[in-house]
Amino acid sequence: MVTELIGSVVTFIVALLIGGLAIYVSARVIADVDDYSHAVVTAVIGAIAWALTSWIPLIGPIIALIVWIAVINWRYPGDWVEAVLIGLVAWVSALVILFVLNAVLGLGIGAFGIPGV
Repeated sequence: MVTELIGSVVTFIVALLIGGLAIYVSARVIADVDDYSHAVVTAVIGAIAWALTSWIPLIGPIIALIVWIAVINWRYPGDWVEAVLIGLVAWVSALVILFVLNAVLGLGIGAFGIPGV
């Protein structure tokens, strides 16, 4: 039981750090913001926003995506277009990071704070 709990906590932390890294990379490229801790907090807030809205029947995922982009727009300088670009680059970055980590290390983890990854 303790081993499972520790494994879950470690998996959550690694997934959060990966989600934060993906947002960090995208914010660095798109908005020229160089703050990893800001990206990790953005990943947490974005994941909470996603969880609170994605359950809505039929339109939940669309609302959740808009809310997730709104979180990025709120947390980073720029307009909605830049927020969409940060989200898109973060999603692609997370896919690349996870592909490399899962292929090389065989971890089988996801990225917390990045929708669909």
